Amino acid sequence: MKDRSYTLLTALLGIVLGVLATLVVVKYTDSRKKFDGDYNRWRKLNLILQEVQQNYVDTIDMKAMTDAAVVAALSELDPHTVYLPPVELEESETELAGNFDGIGIQFNVPNDTAIVLNVIPGGPSEKAGLMQGDRILKVNDDVIAGNKTPQDSMVARMKGPAGSKVNITVRREGADIPFEITRGKIPVHCVDAAFMIDDTTGYIRLSKFTRTTYLEFSNAAGKLLSAGMKRLVFDLRDNTGGYFDQAFLVCNEFLEKDDPIVYMEGLHRSRQDFKADGSGKLKDIDLEVLINESSASSSEIFAGAIQDNDRGVILGRRSFGKGLVQEPINFTDGSGLRLTVSRFYTPSGRCIQKPYSKDYAYDIYERYAHGEMTDADSMKVDKSQEFRTRGGRAVYGGGGIIPDVFVPMDTTRASDFFIQSNKKSLQVRFASAMFDRYSRTLASIDDFPSLERYLDALDLKTRFLDYARTEGVILKPSEEADFDTYMMPQIKALVGRYSKLDDEAFYRFYLEIDETVKAALKTDPVIAQ
Repeated sequence: MKDRSYTLLTALLGIVLGVLATLVVVKYTDSRKKFDGDYNRWRKLNLILQEVQQNYVDTIDMKAMTDAAVVAALSELDPHTVYLPPVELEESETELAGNFDGIGIQFNVPNDTAIVLNVIPGGPSEKAGLMQGDRILKVNDDVIAGNKTPQDSMVARMKGPAGSKVNITVRREGADIPFEITRGKIPVHCVDAAFMIDDTTGYIRLSKFTRTTYLEFSNAAGKLLSAGMKRLVFDLRDNTGGYFDQAFLVCNEFLEKDDPIVYMEGLHRSRQDFKADGSGKLKDIDLEVLINESSASSSEIFAGAIQDNDRGVILGRRSFGKGLVQEPINFTDGSGLRLTVSRFYTPSGRCIQKPYSKDYAYDIYERYAHGEMTDADSMKVDKSQEFRTRGGRAVYGGGGIIPDVFVPMDTTRASDFFIQSNKKSLQVRFASAMFDRYSRTLASIDDFPSLERYLDALDLKTRFLDYARTEGVILKPSEEADFDTYMMPQIKALVGRYSKLDDEAFYRFYLEIDETVKAALKTDPVIAQ
């Protein structure tokens, strides 16, 4: 399920709450630690828990008490050292594993009913007979349509161990149809889109660094090279990170032998340097890297390496500033610890991690409040931390990667019509309605020029304005120009996702209003030395 909400609050919460750790897989990853060892330094904590257990007036849950004590102790450390109970640990590992157990569909919920957007080829749902456009009414005996069931609850009901069975009832063309589906391993792709923008310029959007990132990226880049790519726009916006080794391997594709990529160092960890081996296949490709305030950890490692080696141009807004090395330590009860053991530094010596402060969790809010998202001069740059790239350009530390080319957030087109449409999710609901009416044709289109011609012939503008009018949202004459240039590409993108092109269609249309991509295409990819 992919959420297309673009509200500011959702975006901010996603940034603050969704930043992933940069995981370095070490000897602890697959081990199961027992609760043993020398506790003398923690004797006071043990004595307190023992006194509570023996003398407290009521029955207590010692496991919950112990977990609470651990969480409280870790809160005195950095913001990213965390204890994960068994359920949270499993969810965390699944998110980055590159696959999960489930039924193999993507869905959206435009009108309080889950609608199948895409059935993953070869997955359990395709084998069972589910189709794009099916309305999901029930999972087993639980009704999930028309009763405001949360989307995460829908997902939880459909997921389950591979080999287990689940009954899904859908509505298709007025008929209610039951399916018994045997769950299986479902691949989770991290390359959201990869296509040629023009004859020589490729575009790849990477959503996270999972176990399969390097393989997916290599396959995507290989196809673009075959299509004539000489220049790549690599989109890492909203990429919150993941596994370090995958970021290292992707970096290696662009750099010459012995070019520095990153180093890590901590109080109990000696400095460790990582360099390119010269085997990359993209060393001669011109490169622009797109970042924003929610590009974090592994994304920042990549952007920092490219910038410090003067290998390409970084465009967008200052990245998040998450540069801590987390070692995963797992315990026999299924819980785990993500322990910060080192910091990441770019080749020039910049520490990627931003300073800890009492307002750390609200840093992104502060950037909005201070105008950093819309004005480069409002960006807080610590000029006392000046470093030099390979070619002698000045770059600055203090946390995060500061882009070479600043691209402000565009807030000028948020008309009343746009705001009211977003509040009612009219664009998403309209796209669903269009698919209902034209599903046979839309679902068969597999090339972008044909999709463009088909959508143009549908006169989506008139249809959407009529649809919005029935919801009490009226376009003012003064808003029409912005509607044509800003909202129409969004509407085409959402309708286009129902074609076989899926996310490729979405991003192709959306590039028309993407100011950062436009800036990249106007930028000389060769850094002045």
